[in-house]
Amino acid sequence: MDDRLPAHLEIAGLIRIVDAAGGFATVIEKGERDAGTILIICCENGTNSRLYERMPQLDGTRKWTLIRSENPENKQEFSEYCARRKRQDDDLWILELDVPNCEQLIGIER
Repeated sequence: MDDRLPAHLEIAGLIRIVDAAGGFATVIEKGERDAGTILIICCENGTNSRLYERMPQLDGTRKWTLIRSENPENKQEFSEYCARRKRQDDDLWILELDVPNCEQLIGIER
């Protein structure tokens, strides 16, 4: 049995945490309700976007890992990457969290 929290509950929790911190959260793409993969875009005032995905580790845990950073010289490349990932996986959730210290909210120390 999988002990993961259903994706829609994790998304709802992250939105509430960001709201309580005075930030803004929005679902960019809605995926499979229970078992969809979640990508999180962390940014501050809509800039400096970083994309995280929970990746399996050798010890069996799953850790948030930076998989993409926005290039200020080519911001469209970041959006295109997210769109390509969604086309490849209909179950994928993409959540944008716009709040200072976003990584801290998902358990990453910067």
